[in-house]
Amino acid sequence: MTAFLATCRCSLKALVAAGAVGTAGMVLADTSPYAGQDQRPIAALSSQDIEALLAGQGWGFAKPAELNGYPGPSHVLDLAEDLDLSAQQRAQVQRIFDRMQTEAQALGAQYVAAESALDAAFAANAITAEQLTVLTGQAAMIEAQLRRVHLAAHLETAPVLTRHQTMIYNKARGYGEGAGPSQHDGH
Repeated sequence: MTAFLATCRCSLKALVAAGAVGTAGMVLADTSPYAGQDQRPIAALSSQDIEALLAGQGWGFAKPAELNGYPGPSHVLDLAEDLDLSAQQRAQVQRIFDRMQTEAQALGAQYVAAESALDAAFAANAITAEQLTVLTGQAAMIEAQLRRVHLAAHLETAPVLTRHQTMIYNKARGYGEGAGPSQHDGH
């Protein structure tokens, strides 16, 4: 029995040592949250990010509006039946969405191009401080315009809905049941 316990202890020590070495090796191999992202065409953007930006999707830009009771046109159209939109409301929201989508796609393409230019400048290993200022300024300006487009669409959509419709929207989206910004009761 003593020999068996000694063998078990040795085996346990070997397993623990092997696990520690294995874990240490894994930690060394994956020390950066950026691991694997060096293969991206544009370092700062995933392929999903690029697709979303080029498609004019929200990319989370409108969260301040969405989470504070200002419905987004895309989601309002998705929920049109639940919200019991009138034909006039649906047409108004569709116009808002179409305008937003057109602008967001154009700006999304510009933003992807700006990020690509910044990435290429670093990849060329010849970027200067002045180029960095220009390229990051261009990307930031486009991103701000893109965010404004999405937020403005929410701002424009909110008054199209009644308080009741906004409450239904918020509930359907999983938010609090506050009435939101809509101040009128009928269309």
